[in-house]
Amino acid sequence: MAGLERQRIVAVARSWIGTPYRHQASLKGVGADCLGLIRGVWREVIGPEPEAPPAYARDWAEAGGQEAFAEAAARHLEPVDATAMRAGDVILIRWRPHLPAKHAGILTGPDAFLHAYEGAAVVESPLGPWWRRHVAHVFAFPGATD
Repeated sequence: MAGLERQRIVAVARSWIGTPYRHQASLKGVGADCLGLIRGVWREVIGPEPEAPPAYARDWAEAGGQEAFAEAAARHLEPVDATAMRAGDVILIRWRPHLPAKHAGILTGPDAFLHAYEGAAVVESPLGPWWRRHVAHVFAFPGATD
């Protein structure tokens, strides 16, 4: 897909702010987890999702030990070098060095990102030193342009 402007991705992602956290959900204003946020933004800026995610438990990454999240992202998003990440890119977070990436967000600028996490809602947070150190993978939506 050509001509998908990064500012549109960010605007759509910001329209999810305040959506309550709901495990495995992906419905703006009703509920979303971090994957659900990415899926919902995909639907709004690209169209139908290319694949349905399998059901997943809250401890799926710890239990499986595989980079399933990153592998799925690589099937549909374009890999980006972490030094070149920009607004509109998807970041995958690894909580601990020995665990697979398990959390995701969308960059809104060089120092901020949107994400949904348990016990909260979709929020825009600073991409401070802790978050930056835990970025494991970066991807762009297909056709993302400035």
